Amino acid sequence: MQFDVERTTVLGRPALSVRGELDLATAPRLAEAAGSQLSQQPQSLVVDLTDTTFLDSSGARELVRIARRAAGEGVALEVVCPRANRPVRLVVDLLELRAVVPIVESPSLTENEVGP
Repeated sequence: MQFDVERTTVLGRPALSVRGELDLATAPRLAEAAGSQLSQQPQSLVVDLTDTTFLDSSGARELVRIARRAAGEGVALEVVCPRANRPVRLVVDLLELRAVVPIVESPSLTENEVGP
């Protein structure tokens, strides 16, 4: 399975869309992409796991690292992992990643994006 981390935007915010298997071999690529985005000091960052087909402990550990760095730098992080993505969501739930990683079903609007 091919792996890719695409830099994009979601609801006007910087985002990383992760496709394929997030594991020991590919977690460093996510780390590099997230580090690059966070070094630009954005107000927020979205990591979208909608198209991620597999998540192992190395990938989960990288998500925790990203969440901690984002929190330390004052960046609002959202990790999108819909319940429909059962293989990845199972790992997220079993490892109780929600305790340290802000997991959401879909990207949310920030205060600046909510219209009158």
